[in-house]
Amino acid sequence: MLRKLSVIAAVAGLLTVGASAPAFANGGALEPKDVHWSFEGPFGTFDQAQLQRGYKVYREVCSACHSMKLVAFRNLGDKGAPFYNPKYPNSNENPVVKAIAKDYQVADIDGETGDAIKRPATPADRFPSPFANEAAARAANGGALPPDMSLLAKAREGGPAHIYSIVVGYQAPPKGLKVGPGQNYNPYMAGDLSSYWSGDKEHVPPGGFIAMPQPLKAGQVTFDDGTKSTLEQEAKDVSAFLMWAAEPKLEERKQTGFAVLIYLILLSGLLYASYKTVWRNESH
Repeated sequence: MLRKLSVIAAVAGLLTVGASAPAFANGGALEPKDVHWSFEGPFGTFDQAQLQRGYKVYREVCSACHSMKLVAFRNLGDKGAPFYNPKYPNSNENPVVKAIAKDYQVADIDGETGDAIKRPATPADRFPSPFANEAAARAANGGALPPDMSLLAKAREGGPAHIYSIVVGYQAPPKGLKVGPGQNYNPYMAGDLSSYWSGDKEHVPPGGFIAMPQPLKAGQVTFDDGTKSTLEQEAKDVSAFLMWAAEPKLEERKQTGFAVLIYLILLSGLLYASYKTVWRNESH
């Protein structure tokens, strides 16, 4: 698996350059695209094949700049996760998870010499950062800090739809919009473009600037299941994967909530029946 440019340094517009102020006039970001997700609704579940494709996009593209420090490799084999296998209820024993972890190098300390070393990761380790520290991350990205992706899909209004929209939403800046070095125009990015706009102030273009150029393109990742690798497919799959990373217990939460509702309905019925029985012969 190769490391390439980040899939979403710009994802959700976190690598911004002067784009966090309130929108001017009729500017502001466009609403996220309307995307259908398998995990929507009270009975929605993650599509495991989609999560596997999304992980591949993350691994081959975005992990070059983005960490997921709150996610352990073993989580990839948990129930509802990309590589869950009921044969391995203990995800630490999942051979796919072991192979994925081994492909990463993590920092450690030599137990005999005390020297800092690198070793192959184990399922118990968390996804490592591609940079040693924040200064190194900024130096490699023109001063912008690539965000950790662990909770990205929950941290942005619009969630995975926002991420998807940012990734597929890059376009040439409108005529009259001054774009500086290291800036990229995206209409789905929140920002205030009024000070960069030389046209009619009543028609400031929507969106803002992002430091990272478009991270994905058609055919950039080859999917193992034969799914056609379009820009939209790559963006949707990695957005779904990031949603899983942000809320890995989503399916269990929905199942628990449904069971609790059924219990409360039954309990309410029993209480009402008891009430009618106890007070049946009493006048009210």
